Amino acid sequence: MSLALFTEERNITNALISGLANMAETPTREQVEEKARQIAAIFGYAGDLRNVVTEAMISVETRMGAGVSLVDVTARHDDQWVHKRKDITWSYAESYGNFLLTEGWPPPMVQSLSDVTSRILGHLQDPLSEGTTWSRRGLVIGHVQSGKTANYTGVIARAADAGYKFIIVIAGIHNNLRKQTQQRIDEAFIGRSSDPADRRKIGVGLAPDYPHPATLTNINEDFNKNTAAKSGWKLNDFSKPIILVIKKNVRTLDALHSWLKELNADGNGRISDVPMLLIDDEADNASINTNKEDLDPTRTNAMIRRILGLFAKSCYVGYTATPFANIFINPDAYGEDVREELFPRDFIYCLDAPTTYFGAEKVFLNEETSRTIVRSIDDCEDLIPYAHKRDDLIHELPPSLYRALDEFVVARAIRNLRGQSYKHCSMMINVSRFVPVQQSVRNFLSLRVERIRDAVRANYAMNEAVSSRNTYMQGLKKAFEEEYADAGFNWAEMKVALDAVFDHLRLYVINSMSDEVLDYSRYEKEGVGLTAIAVGGLSLSRGLTIEGLTVSYMYRNTKMYDTLMQMGRWFGYRPGFEDLCRVHLSRDSINWYSHIAGAADELTQQVKRMRRDGLSPRQFGLYVMSHPDSLLITATNKMRTGEKVTFRQNFSGRMLESYIVSTDPGVNGDNFELIENFWRDGFGGIAPDDTSKGIIFRDVPVEQIENFLTAFQTHSQFADRKADIIAYLRMLAEQHPVGDVLLVSPGGSNSEPWKLNVQYRAVADLQDSAWRLNKDRVASRGDEKLGLSPEQQAVAEALAASAESPVTASDTHYREIRNKPLLMVHSLEPRANPRIKGPIAAFGVSFPPGHYETEIEVVANRVWLERMQGTPDDPDTEEDYDA
Repeated sequence: MSLALFTEERNITNALISGLANMAETPTREQVEEKARQIAAIFGYAGDLRNVVTEAMISVETRMGAGVSLVDVTARHDDQWVHKRKDITWSYAESYGNFLLTEGWPPPMVQSLSDVTSRILGHLQDPLSEGTTWSRRGLVIGHVQSGKTANYTGVIARAADAGYKFIIVIAGIHNNLRKQTQQRIDEAFIGRSSDPADRRKIGVGLAPDYPHPATLTNINEDFNKNTAAKSGWKLNDFSKPIILVIKKNVRTLDALHSWLKELNADGNGRISDVPMLLIDDEADNASINTNKEDLDPTRTNAMIRRILGLFAKSCYVGYTATPFANIFINPDAYGEDVREELFPRDFIYCLDAPTTYFGAEKVFLNEETSRTIVRSIDDCEDLIPYAHKRDDLIHELPPSLYRALDEFVVARAIRNLRGQSYKHCSMMINVSRFVPVQQSVRNFLSLRVERIRDAVRANYAMNEAVSSRNTYMQGLKKAFEEEYADAGFNWAEMKVALDAVFDHLRLYVINSMSDEVLDYSRYEKEGVGLTAIAVGGLSLSRGLTIEGLTVSYMYRNTKMYDTLMQMGRWFGYRPGFEDLCRVHLSRDSINWYSHIAGAADELTQQVKRMRRDGLSPRQFGLYVMSHPDSLLITATNKMRTGEKVTFRQNFSGRMLESYIVSTDPGVNGDNFELIENFWRDGFGGIAPDDTSKGIIFRDVPVEQIENFLTAFQTHSQFADRKADIIAYLRMLAEQHPVGDVLLVSPGGSNSEPWKLNVQYRAVADLQDSAWRLNKDRVASRGDEKLGLSPEQQAVAEALAASAESPVTASDTHYREIRNKPLLMVHSLEPRANPRIKGPIAAFGVSFPPGHYETEIEVVANRVWLERMQGTPDDPDTEEDYDA
């Protein structure tokens, strides 16, 4: 597609979306298609309208809720000041909204973003407010690749309109991410390219009389001592707001601090007349424990605090998708004053993801969609093992990676057939932290791509009898038939379309030592959709947006929450090709991503509960610090080999399950005998009720549940956690003297009395006598609702449906309604695995929410930690780290 044709289609799409936004009722697809034809006729456009209609339908269906905030209820702060001030002209905010519309954002989404950023601004201080000194500290929790940058850019625009004069954006630790963020800020706020060789107006700056802000950074240069020395400027030399986009790097922060102090501070060492806003993007990144001097989290944290401390009027807002951040945890790593300073004491704001967001729910938690998207890697360890060295030779790539490459080629061909040839389409490969290994992987892939290209060009026009004899064509056909047979095309159409895939296919190695730039904009200017295969490690993963990411292949062993979630670049928006997306991961990573997604969902639910109960960010911070999973982040910083450390743990609103089970026949025989005995006895003489999936004993004394769990034999790897569960039950016993017991038995009564019907489970992780269940989950999704009455189930489902972005009720919603503990007992049958003889007994305990300050002490050592999270990546050997 030519650039002119691309621009014309873009204009028709924007006009169609604007026209649909004015309709009183949500239009049908037929109405959208008719409207598209009418607008195309006005433009004199006779081309393909499929993509126009697809984008318009997405705009019609996309909605985003307002989110929820948790504020310090004791503070004297009026968050309505934004609406009370009548002197504000929203020049920057309105220009930004108009810019998003030209970028194809649906009008309802632009309005939602406007409403949310206005609410966040209200949580900041009025920059013209009375008082010589003030500071505000907040946190915004979003989702990976869900539009956090768009959100904080909107906050920046509104803050500038309201009177904030100095704005700093800290954009992660990597050069490529800082450059990407600078480009976005140039387009969406500054309105002028910061490329010294190309100082033209762009984005918002194309509007007449746009009030361009000033900046002291550009796409090539971070703030440094030379910048400061050359400028000689003071903040008050500018009539417009000033914005800097910098790296989270000690040297950069130190240079900025020196410039501010030497040229701008008053005699008392403070800057008294300049309201400042500091946006800390990827706020969790400072929690990474590294010995690299310029990335030291303690020094980075201290420098941010020093910069804030220079200003008599300052606001700090952290943005993160992984809220297990250093502002909540690492309580021993810094002094009390540090945690106070960056802790979001004033507000925490949870953003809602738009309805069209392709996130963890679809990829990992929803069994149906996850089955379509996620593929396990089982053949990488022999060729590129987790624990490889920098100089290890790569003799060949795993077959699963070549299979993923075939998928990508086929998926690109399908996108072209769908009229998306000018849209970017990417594949991400992350199998090593080492630059030489990344280069070696790229070389193998380059050779493979060349062979596939030659095979396609020799065979795409041949009849099937001839082309099917080619090995590479066989691989492509197999990928099509097994992955994309339902995509709307047959193999004959596919084969013809394969040839065009290679027109703009490029391979990249993305790391801090590479001079290759994944520059989508260069292709956009030519109206070309780049087909990119990007190989890299952490530099590729953290924060960098990979346009049109369709196929991902990652084999890494880190289990640190912030690193692992940020590696998930596959989250985001996939208009018109969500069904083509595939994510290849090790089974271990699939389990952990599922675990983390559930934990993050629980934290968001906790914010909503605390808001309802009138609590403050301080209580949320305490909850996060005692959350079971915070241990996996903080512990490596605290314990030495052989040391034991005591932690506080809180299980409020959590489901804890015996996801590591024993395969010993004797152990399981004893456990099923135990189940039978308690069942016969009615767990203390209680008559059971039937559910749709087993039977339930209601209001069982907690002592009975405790006795059952004490006698239940677990694998040694789960013994510590079982003890924690029993201890927490005891802590709750005064408030919750009874609980429910659900014996999960699909299909109703067993022909044998006191026997549970089995639930079949695939076996992936099997070591000696331990079976680690897939996704670290025993119960099926929705099982927790079985412990509720029909009326309670209806309340939970109404709660989920009443959200501003309605969702299907999940176990967290059902748990919200429960007012007592629930013990669930399972009988598991390994599917087609001769190494295990079933059935195998397992259990889970669901704890009611609301016990924010109920804690138990847990003693752990490094052996326990490594059993829980494996041996984590060492950031100091991660060559992708910029220093």
